[in-house]
Amino acid sequence: MASERDVRARLQRSGQEHLLRFWAELAPEPRAALLAELAPLEPEALREHCRRAAEACARSPGPPPGLAARLRPLPPERLGRASRSDPKTRRRWEEEGFRQIALNKVAVLLLAGGQGTRLGVTYPKGMYRVGLPSRKTLYQLQAERIRRVEQLAGERHGTRCTVPWYVMTSEFTLGPTAEFFREHNFFHLDPANVVMFEQRLLPAVTFDGKVILERKDKVAMAPDGNGGLYCALEDHKILEDMERRGVEFVHVYCVDNILVRLADPVFIGFCVLQGADCGAKVVEKAYPEEPVGVVCQVDGVPQVVEYSEISPETAQLRASDGGLLYNAGNICNHFFTRGFLQAVTREFEPLLKPHVAVKKVPYVDEEGNLVKPLKPNGIKMEKFVFDVFQFAKNFVAFEVLREEEFSPLKNADSADKDSPCTARRALLAQHYRWALQAGARFLDAHGAWLPELPCSPPNADPPAICEISPLVSYSGEGLEVYLQGREFQSPLILDEDQARELQPQQP
Repeated sequence: MASERDVRARLQRSGQEHLLRFWAELAPEPRAALLAELAPLEPEALREHCRRAAEACARSPGPPPGLAARLRPLPPERLGRASRSDPKTRRRWEEEGFRQIALNKVAVLLLAGGQGTRLGVTYPKGMYRVGLPSRKTLYQLQAERIRRVEQLAGERHGTRCTVPWYVMTSEFTLGPTAEFFREHNFFHLDPANVVMFEQRLLPAVTFDGKVILERKDKVAMAPDGNGGLYCALEDHKILEDMERRGVEFVHVYCVDNILVRLADPVFIGFCVLQGADCGAKVVEKAYPEEPVGVVCQVDGVPQVVEYSEISPETAQLRASDGGLLYNAGNICNHFFTRGFLQAVTREFEPLLKPHVAVKKVPYVDEEGNLVKPLKPNGIKMEKFVFDVFQFAKNFVAFEVLREEEFSPLKNADSADKDSPCTARRALLAQHYRWALQAGARFLDAHGAWLPELPCSPPNADPPAICEISPLVSYSGEGLEVYLQGREFQSPLILDEDQARELQPQQP
């Protein structure tokens, strides 16, 4: 282990010697822990990290000068649409996706390094229950979708297949996530096919470029953003593991979307048949000022432009069909070939520019007292997973319906959007629509038919509570055999046991 003298000299070279200001007060064990944390920080890289953080924070917020003239929407030939394509084309995409899954060429990769701070919990978001009748967590829903898509692909192609699940965690989420998976028997997935790995951490920095101490013996560290994926892939030899398994295509997604379709065969098939090395699912923006990044082109190169970088005038622009010109909302749901990820880790990752996140970072003051600030006081530098779009040789986007595929969980229930309540309603409304489409009818407490309202009013529960296990249906398929022509009272919980009871007996 590095000595105090060595570490102090390195900190002086980077202008961060204040990190040892409580050294004399520390016992041997905390001293060792602090040295272990500081030793890996290279002086030049640390100095540059702090300089870039302070410089970036000092820049004026708002759209960069001249950006509007450089923006263009994605060309039509680069954009597929799930809901506006004819059934034959959609079936062709789906068949190709299932074929690749059956060949064991598809993996999913979960971005789960962030904490549930905004949600108001101290554990990883994937462990959260939004209040479904089944009490399932996000992790369980996702695991069961993997199991179902494996089953569907295997049945179509007469084989057994595996979709490996790679889970990128951080120092804060790895332990609780691994323990949670073990406690739940990996949700009946083979543990050998669930690969967890950690992303790197970066020091949080004050507005004047000084690393923050969160305790006398600990630096305030934060995950390096979901774009830290590319360094983590290299650090933990994940791409080599994928190569050994024969994986060629990777579906990357964020943990907090309750409607996410893991290894979506339609999306996978579209990207493969387009010859894409990189792709993004998008949803149509709900309104011009919606705070989501926009997938578009800048100087002819595909990028995600953050909503804060687009002027109100540009956001309001309309296309010839009357829709928003820049309407492709990014939902952190991506397709990559393994070859593209290899190129990124080997060549392009050093070219990614960090983004500034201004946060409230607990710290110790000059007297060593812990301070929990009431307003933002520090900078966390993050890279974004979509920053690599610019390096793609053949980028595509795939538009899906928001009500079918996107309802993120970000805020506590006190918020009016992206909360446990909105996520729960989105899933239950989707399952209610699926049940109606499969021919089910619902009765109220008096036995009268409930109105068939496939589209529930915003911020309202569907007329009847219906939850369908992902193990029974991945995207609404196959429900007619259980539901057609039947009447149910709310709630209907269609799990595997209930499905077996409802399945017609063979003569």
